[in-house]
Amino acid sequence: MKKSIVIIVSAVLVAIIAILVWLNLSQRSEMSEMIEQLEFEKEALEDEYEDLSIQFDGYQQMDIRNDSLAELLSKEQQRMRDLMEELRITKVTNARRIAELKKELATVRAVMVVYVQQIDSLNRTNERLTKENQQMRQQNQQIIQANTELEQQNTALNEVVSRASMLEIGDFKVIPLNKRDRKTSIFSQIQKLEFQYTILKNITCEPGMKNVYLRIIRPDGEVMSKSAMNVMDFENGTVPYSIKQEIEYAGEEISGVMYWPVEEILQPGIYNADFIVDNNLIGSFPFTLKK
Repeated sequence: MKKSIVIIVSAVLVAIIAILVWLNLSQRSEMSEMIEQLEFEKEALEDEYEDLSIQFDGYQQMDIRNDSLAELLSKEQQRMRDLMEELRITKVTNARRIAELKKELATVRAVMVVYVQQIDSLNRTNERLTKENQQMRQQNQQIIQANTELEQQNTALNEVVSRASMLEIGDFKVIPLNKRDRKTSIFSQIQKLEFQYTILKNITCEPGMKNVYLRIIRPDGEVMSKSAMNVMDFENGTVPYSIKQEIEYAGEEISGVMYWPVEEILQPGIYNADFIVDNNLIGSFPFTLKK
């Protein structure tokens, strides 16, 4: 009887031990599978962080024209690097922290997406404004060019009008006279020079009283003048003149005569007679006095 009881008890113990062994092995297997799954999840999470790091590096190469956004993006990138380092040193069995790091990754990615969208929006706005500015500059340049061309046309037109309205000497003659006011060809007998001139018809010239200035230029280039006070305005300055005569011009051809009393020693050679009216040189004529 006792032997039977011992056998039964032994069988029960063996069964219990077998069950315990089976349970232990089963738990170890499950634990191994769980650790393997956690390792897989950690590796996958590390890969996600690595991909995000590459994205950050790419975004840092973008043309970020907003310093505040650039600084925020840089801070998020550093935060992501810190999380990557923490994930690397976190034990695979620390499932809770790994889950938290996964949530942190999602947060960083979401924040990054917002910043990138803002950067893209700002860049598009800047590109649009830059394009508009370029168009405005081109339009302004076209306007400036058009105005310049118009000014040039107006200047050319004014020059044409000015030339058209400028008087012109048609006929000119210089006659040496002796003391009896008779023409002479003897150099030593010249006592007076008679200058005959004709101003041509010009209906575009403004009529009225006008001063005709004659500048007699000697062979040595000096202007013959009776007084240092005999000066006239010409080309933004003053120049000496020899004779001045006032005429009334009505647009029709008009002739005049001027006389130069010879009170100095004449130089033989080529002289020049310049006629100036209304600040314009309207005729320049060389003449020769020979001994």
